[in-house]
Amino acid sequence: MAEKIRIKDIAERAGVSVGTVDRVLHKRPNVSATALKRVEKVLKEMNYQPNVYASALAYNKSYTFYCLIPKHTSEAYWEEIEIGAMKAVEARRDFYIDLEIMYYSRLDPHSFVETYQKCLRKNPDGVILVPTTLELTRQFTDELHERNIPFILLDSYMPSLQPLAFYGQDSIQSGRFAARMLMLIARNEQTIMLMKQTKDGKMASRQQENREVGFRHYMEEHFPKVKILEVNLPLDEERKRYDHILEKFFSEHPEVHHCITLNSKAHIVGKFLLKTKRHDVQIMGYDVVHKNADCLRAGSISFLIAQHAYQQGYFSIDSLFHAIVLKKKVEPVNYMPIDLLTPENIDFYHRSWG
Repeated sequence: MAEKIRIKDIAERAGVSVGTVDRVLHKRPNVSATALKRVEKVLKEMNYQPNVYASALAYNKSYTFYCLIPKHTSEAYWEEIEIGAMKAVEARRDFYIDLEIMYYSRLDPHSFVETYQKCLRKNPDGVILVPTTLELTRQFTDELHERNIPFILLDSYMPSLQPLAFYGQDSIQSGRFAARMLMLIARNEQTIMLMKQTKDGKMASRQQENREVGFRHYMEEHFPKVKILEVNLPLDEERKRYDHILEKFFSEHPEVHHCITLNSKAHIVGKFLLKTKRHDVQIMGYDVVHKNADCLRAGSISFLIAQHAYQQGYFSIDSLFHAIVLKKKVEPVNYMPIDLLTPENIDFYHRSWG
């Protein structure tokens, strides 16, 4: 088999030294034209396939990848991405790979600029990036392209930025899926509530914006008469104010029994519903963070849509490893499954495949 061919075998067949074969395989100088021709002929005849893993190990080079993600609390969606990425680095520890995680505020453009400029000063070998606006992100990615630094996009797919790869859900389809699942249990409702979190009227995530586009398109196509009432829990507002906002809404709209949010904070409403004993109201949301899972089991969250944050972090590192260390091609667009979780199956949902 090709992988069992030894350098010694190639040297004997080509009539050259082992050192000459090694220099040819690693494209080093000081090989005569005659010897090069002999070795290349033997390699072709023997269908030699280099062991890229062994070559990468022998090269003995260290690599540092940088991951730029939003600032977050513990047990948040982004933490799962971090854990997955660190697990992938651990799995490749023999290849001298290191990971540095940098945080920025999605609500502060200056924070993103300062963070990516700091990253560039570190001269990264590869970057994993949760983008902000297209315009701001392009400033960073243009510089990465200029320096030939590969980067992976998470959360929002922006093909015009030409990333090495993207990992995440198809946000439009995810929003449509959310609407379809919600209306399976809210088919007879005249009014539903959409919980949003914004600052200065803007959502922090383009992914959430796209989910809402898909959600509203589905509702317009299939349930045009259902009224969608929005409740905004401002991102810069104190948490204790949320209960007041929610109490006012549900007191004024007793007809609402089903709610949805397109972010990972369904537990804010879920905990409120449990605390105020509104057992005839449920909310549907995204992401398997512990607080959401607890509300799902308690019955205040109807469904959770999972998007495999852990795997996104893991596979992002793996793609950089294959592209940069092993010099292999990677799949450019990687849409994650859209999984629906209920109290009956959430305990079987595992963050890792390996």
